[in-house]
Amino acid sequence: MLTIVPTKTMATPALAHDLRLAVMRLSRRLRSQRVDTSVTLTHLAALSTLHAKGPLTPGELAAHEKVQPPSMTRVVCALEERGFVLRTPHPTDGRQVIVSLTPAAEEFLVAEIRMREAWLSQRLAELTADERDVLRAASEVIGRLVDS
Repeated sequence: MLTIVPTKTMATPALAHDLRLAVMRLSRRLRSQRVDTSVTLTHLAALSTLHAKGPLTPGELAAHEKVQPPSMTRVVCALEERGFVLRTPHPTDGRQVIVSLTPAAEEFLVAEIRMREAWLSQRLAELTADERDVLRAASEVIGRLVDS
């Protein structure tokens, strides 16, 4: 059984360094598991936000993605050209539009998620049950870090 015992020798800065590197490497490996690499990661992030949050104005989408509105306008235009988003008039503000996902975008996102999760599931299956238990607990802690 794998037991993790906190020690004084694993100082917080060293843990921060090791965790940052491990998370970045895992993220990079997951991002490389792609259905269609012609869709940029920026476009994929915007699609994922719309999938999670539902229809948004371009300004709201820009705020969620922490980019400037003109940058998001270019992203929305590119996604619209691919048939991944629709722009519809805002119901109460004639100056605004609402951006929503198309069924093609939903299918694309499902395929992207399946590919990444298949790769990760295969890697997890190579670990011991104890190692998977450690990762399960760590994922909860990492989730709390992200939400704080």
